[in-house]
Amino acid sequence: MLEATNTYFQHAAEHLSLSERARQILLGPYRSIKVEIVVEADDGNLLQFYGYRVQHDYSRGPMKGGLRYHPSVDEEHSSALAALMTWKTAVIDVPFGGAKGGINCDPSLLSKRELSAVTRTFVSAVHDVIGPNLDIPAPDVNTNPEIMGWIMDEYSKYKGFSPGVVTGKPLSLFGSEGRTEATGRGVMYMLQSALATDGREIKDVTVAIQGFGNVGSHAARLIAEQGGQVVAVADHLGGLYKKGGIDIPALCAYATKHHTIKGFEGADSMPNTEIITYEADVLIPAAMEDVITQENVQQIKAQYIIEAANGPTTPVAHEALVDKGIVVIPDILANAGGVTVSYFEWAQNIQQFKWDYERVVTELEKKMKRGYRDVLAMAQERKVDLRTAAFILGVQRVGEASFAREQGASSLSG
Repeated sequence: MLEATNTYFQHAAEHLSLSERARQILLGPYRSIKVEIVVEADDGNLLQFYGYRVQHDYSRGPMKGGLRYHPSVDEEHSSALAALMTWKTAVIDVPFGGAKGGINCDPSLLSKRELSAVTRTFVSAVHDVIGPNLDIPAPDVNTNPEIMGWIMDEYSKYKGFSPGVVTGKPLSLFGSEGRTEATGRGVMYMLQSALATDGREIKDVTVAIQGFGNVGSHAARLIAEQGGQVVAVADHLGGLYKKGGIDIPALCAYATKHHTIKGFEGADSMPNTEIITYEADVLIPAAMEDVITQENVQQIKAQYIIEAANGPTTPVAHEALVDKGIVVIPDILANAGGVTVSYFEWAQNIQQFKWDYERVVTELEKKMKRGYRDVLAMAQERKVDLRTAAFILGVQRVGEASFAREQGASSLSG
């Protein structure tokens, strides 16, 4: 994934005529942290994990990015995701830089007490390099509002009352209305925007969604509410399809109870591997990275791809999609709803003034649709695809801020 991120960056750098010096400054991470986490298990044995936090860039504000708990978490993967966060926050124009990290544990194998101990030990190791004006974590894969609440509590033991140290917190601990659904809602706004460019509406299209976790389920629900037909869905255990559209409220209720869509009787089953090439107008990859590849890209039938996941498309597959004329809303724009409402939550914490749900939704729609317009304008100006345009816009904004701070000037090419 790091290689893919760097490839997209280099394409943008070519269009901006960035000097080699400028590229090195913008691409390299500011700081990379690895800490050992040792806690006592419930049975008295010791558990050992490693925690990572890569802080990529702070030119445009405090660094921002999720914490994921997964055995695959390592420094290289965190570096790639941290860089993506830098460009994402710039594209959507919120005053943050990029960071990412996590712990290489499997939370499904830990008790609640063990998970809390792992989280708090991690925070105790990194509390001096995170904070409301330094680096603000958020939920990611296998993390949730409860874990964010533990982070706030542990950090506040060192620094005093600090709700702004982390976003995605429970509402009872100064979280924001609308945060849980924010990424999925942003995906819906991106689909609206892409279709409107072609004179279409959500009610005119069929949709296939890979992944039915937080992002995929909320995107499905909101798209269905707009009249869209979600005709196929897949998760890690199986897939479903139904011509005419799946009953999404019923599927959401089933998935909440069973933690999977497998076994839902309101649609026909299919292998989850078939979701990427399913015949639908819109494909929304909302799971893990590298799912659209050289091996399956030629079989994709969708006219629009909205990248709700981070890095779902490899660079080779991206070029093939462009050649096929498929409209791709890239991850650094499509899934920016989460960091946007995280920004709203952070602002509320700093101001100590709570917004109502309607304001959050209204401001999110404004931000997402303005971001789409900015990227579309860049694509038209430079005569490039939307992914390249988004990276050009993000790199340009970060570069101008970085060199203005360093030199008092905004030249990127010198």
